Amino acid sequence: MMISVSQKQGRVPVTVIGLDGRLDGQNYQELIAKGQELYSAGVRDILLDLTKLSYVSSAGMVAFHNIALLLRGETPPSPEQGWGAYRSMGRSSTEDGTQDHFKLFNPQTEVEHILDMVGFNTIFKIFTDLDEAVNSF
Repeated sequence: MMISVSQKQGRVPVTVIGLDGRLDGQNYQELIAKGQELYSAGVRDILLDLTKLSYVSSAGMVAFHNIALLLRGETPPSPEQGWGAYRSMGRSSTEDGTQDHFKLFNPQTEVEHILDMVGFNTIFKIFTDLDEAVNSF
């Protein structure tokens, strides 16, 4: 998987993380590390561009959740907690509604199906128009 980072200006600065390839147990910690790096550098609004992401596993979902919690100012569970971290996603995410600082852009059909299946379509706002997505922050 390749990770790219760019900036867009809406009402606030938005950092766009582009993913290309497959996000799974082999590389999800790279995405978490990139999210932590950006957060440490002062980034507070992230749009995850899924246009070129062909597959996401449950480990990828943990990475999404981890970055969303970080942007809410919470300490994410350690990815090494495995299924415990995965199970905590439903509890912490659904209690607070959709995420204001972490949104998704343009998932491919296969990825969108997985997001729907695990309920992330109710936790994360998903956009297909880039300008609308950037201006939603």
